[in-house]
Amino acid sequence: MAGVVATANPDANGMVERDWPSSGAAYWALFVIVLATFLTFFDAITFSMLAERIKRDFGLTDSQLGFLAGPASIICYFFVGIPLARLADIYPRKYVLGGGAALVGVIIALGGLAQSFGQFVGSRVFLAAGGSAHAPSAYSLLADAFPPKKLTRAFALLQFGFIGGTTLGPLIGGMLVMMTAPWGPTQLGPLTILGWQWILIFMGIPSLLVGLLFLTVKEPPRLAPAADAPKAPQSAGFGRSLLTFMGFDAFRAINAKPRVYYPLFGALALSAVESFGLQFWRVPFMVRSFGWNEGQIGAALGATVLVASLSGLLLGGVFSEWLSRRYKDANVRAATCCFAGTTVSTIAALLMPTAWGSMIMFGVAAMFGIAGAVPQNAAVQRVAPNEMRGQVTAFYLFMFTFFGAMGSYVVGKVQDLLFVDPTQLWKSMLLTACVLLPLATFLMFRAIKPYREEVERLEALGR
Repeated sequence: MAGVVATANPDANGMVERDWPSSGAAYWALFVIVLATFLTFFDAITFSMLAERIKRDFGLTDSQLGFLAGPASIICYFFVGIPLARLADIYPRKYVLGGGAALVGVIIALGGLAQSFGQFVGSRVFLAAGGSAHAPSAYSLLADAFPPKKLTRAFALLQFGFIGGTTLGPLIGGMLVMMTAPWGPTQLGPLTILGWQWILIFMGIPSLLVGLLFLTVKEPPRLAPAADAPKAPQSAGFGRSLLTFMGFDAFRAINAKPRVYYPLFGALALSAVESFGLQFWRVPFMVRSFGWNEGQIGAALGATVLVASLSGLLLGGVFSEWLSRRYKDANVRAATCCFAGTTVSTIAALLMPTAWGSMIMFGVAAMFGIAGAVPQNAAVQRVAPNEMRGQVTAFYLFMFTFFGAMGSYVVGKVQDLLFVDPTQLWKSMLLTACVLLPLATFLMFRAIKPYREEVERLEALGR
């Protein structure tokens, strides 16, 4: 059911000989995945633009608002994210991606019908479930569609989905928030639809269309497992098969190489606070600290993030390729340098005395974040066992999702418990950044040597 399995044999130079999909098929698959990724981040950013409206109209505290943006989105992921990623290892990935995109579209629209805080939490819970298999399936498909020499380029181009979502999200999201601000409630039978909720209702349509577009993608053949790769028993009973589906064998593969995986996982988890947690609170921070409205923030963020993201994409690609000519651990080495840049820039952004100074430094942090994302993702795909790459990636991204989501909640909780005054939100964000981001940089640094040794081992096997 997983599709044709390709074999790989090393040539005289140790390189893998393999029939790869045509460039047209590979890049079309990448294009559709970029569209789906764009919609994922566009939803997340637009939702953060609605933060102050949601807090006001539903009467939430900062802790509740942080929970809605963070832990609410990982409750379901915790139970189904890894099992759903297993689908990417045993079924055609284009169907997993298409079904997930369509389901996300429906759930986003249902969020616009929420009548209470509990219903809103429910919509974010199932939204995360619908999208939990996207990244593992997308990364796995791309790793089988592009040869190793072109894989880093594919992951670099994939960042355009992130760039588009984080650029147009604040720009269009801010415009939509301001456009719907004067709209009164609409009564649809027993439902009261607030003006800003129409944004969520109509946002679901593009995801449904992208779900259909995945049907046009050509599924690439998978690489046959390595001889020494961890395998589930062939004649396993129901209980053992269930454990495999829940990620047991992928967890064994990760645990078998703790020096390689643990620092990478830990670094991603802690850095996610900046990527998801602090990113969510950036709009409320600008509102409370500098008095900007969503329209002003959206316009400034759109321009800043666009320049920063394109610069980061160029920086990450050039820097990683330059390092790759000198080091086998270039991916992790480049990510370490970028983590350090993100740490310094984020802290500086929260200490800036002016709105534009803060906005520019947030942009610099975004630049380093984008620059580090490409080698970081490529690093995991390079060493993950092919036959369980989807679930290994899911475990990796779960750390990003879980800690990123908890970051938004922790900031809100610290704000409610320690600082209380809404204008002092920056102190909560600063405290979180100062603790977690330097630790993330240290862990990524610790991953350099073991990652290099694992790459050398795989190259010796011709993989």
